[in-house]
Amino acid sequence: MQQLQKGDSKLLNAWAFYDWANSVYALVISSTIFPLYYGALFRQKNIEEIVLFGFSIRSEALISYVTALGFLIIAFISPLLSGIADYLGNKKFFLKLFCYVGAISCMSLYFFSIDDEMVVLSLVSYLLALIGFWGSLVFYNSYLPDIAHKEQQDKISAKGFSLGYVGSVVLLLICLAMVMSVADNQKLQMMRYSFLLVGIWWLGFSQYTYYYLPNNKNENKLHKNVLFNGFKELRKVWQQIKELKSLRRYLGAFFVYSMAVQTIMIIAAYFGEKEVQWGSDSKRTMGLIVSILLIQLIAVLGAWLTSKLVAKYGNIVVLIGLNFSWILICTYAYFVITPNDFYIAAAFVGLVMGGIQSLSRSTYSKFIPEDSKDTTSFFSFYDVAEKIGIVIGMFTYGYIADVTGKIQNAILFLILFFVVGLLLLLRVPKK
Repeated sequence: MQQLQKGDSKLLNAWAFYDWANSVYALVISSTIFPLYYGALFRQKNIEEIVLFGFSIRSEALISYVTALGFLIIAFISPLLSGIADYLGNKKFFLKLFCYVGAISCMSLYFFSIDDEMVVLSLVSYLLALIGFWGSLVFYNSYLPDIAHKEQQDKISAKGFSLGYVGSVVLLLICLAMVMSVADNQKLQMMRYSFLLVGIWWLGFSQYTYYYLPNNKNENKLHKNVLFNGFKELRKVWQQIKELKSLRRYLGAFFVYSMAVQTIMIIAAYFGEKEVQWGSDSKRTMGLIVSILLIQLIAVLGAWLTSKLVAKYGNIVVLIGLNFSWILICTYAYFVITPNDFYIAAAFVGLVMGGIQSLSRSTYSKFIPEDSKDTTSFFSFYDVAEKIGIVIGMFTYGYIADVTGKIQNAILFLILFFVVGLLLLLRVPKK
């Protein structure tokens, strides 16, 4: 088919639709069904720790460390692959590659087990699903300045997140119906079927995006010098960023507050599953899924409301307000005990979560020089900063939870990240 022009509504909508396809991983695997399944496996065996490579590790710390490892791998391979993508013009290939790895790995979680002979292989499946999801976002995000004009970027970025929230909620409701329709001794099996559905959904709906996204593959041939082009490009991007005060200061602030945002999004379900006094397993399953649904639905409103506030007050002012809101939410979360406490925290998390994600991405896109050709490298730098931040955030969370035996203590540390992020945003020029 004929390649659509930059700014074409059909192209913009096709790009945003990838959020509908892939966000089911973030909601079903990362946020709800898998954390419930993971916690249930440990409760079945009546254990809180597992011995791995000679170390005894608490369940919540184990998943934190594996998650941190996944993001560390992403931080390393993203520049490697983005350099190849820039040189060969085949970012669409890598977008597909990570999508397929992630989707198939999600389906392989059907066999996830903490039995001695299966635990390592199971954690590898979880690791590859994470790498597939976040790796694909490197190339997906880098398409934004290629397919949308600057005045379109805030709106279409928000639309992408909104589509993601709605699409993932649809599948989660299907999974919830499956889990709640059977007896307690069959719920784990229904959760396993949910992992299969995630992979099928992700693979199927992403085809619409691939059909319309441009493929700018050129005639360049891959050779060994190209392999490290990504790291060279990152160095070049850093040299440019050092000359761009606004972008440099914004990126520093983003690096710090994003540590906390992403860590909270990843650990929220594990916190709710472990620390909230639900009363029974069935109430835990229903309560946690209702909480995450609440977050997702309110996040749609949050993303829309944020785009309206940005139009009136500007990107940086709104980001400062969002960081302050996160400080208040984390302070409240430290005292969460009952399901009602958790529902209130979830509602406020949803309101600010959609806004800060969407706005952070589009704000960075606006700071990229208009004449830049290597948008993949700029977004690779953005993603590397985000992933290293998540590694620090997840490792800090896991270590504090493991040493103190109390997840709430780790939440106090996240408040510090938001405070520093807010102070750094105050240094970013408002225009």
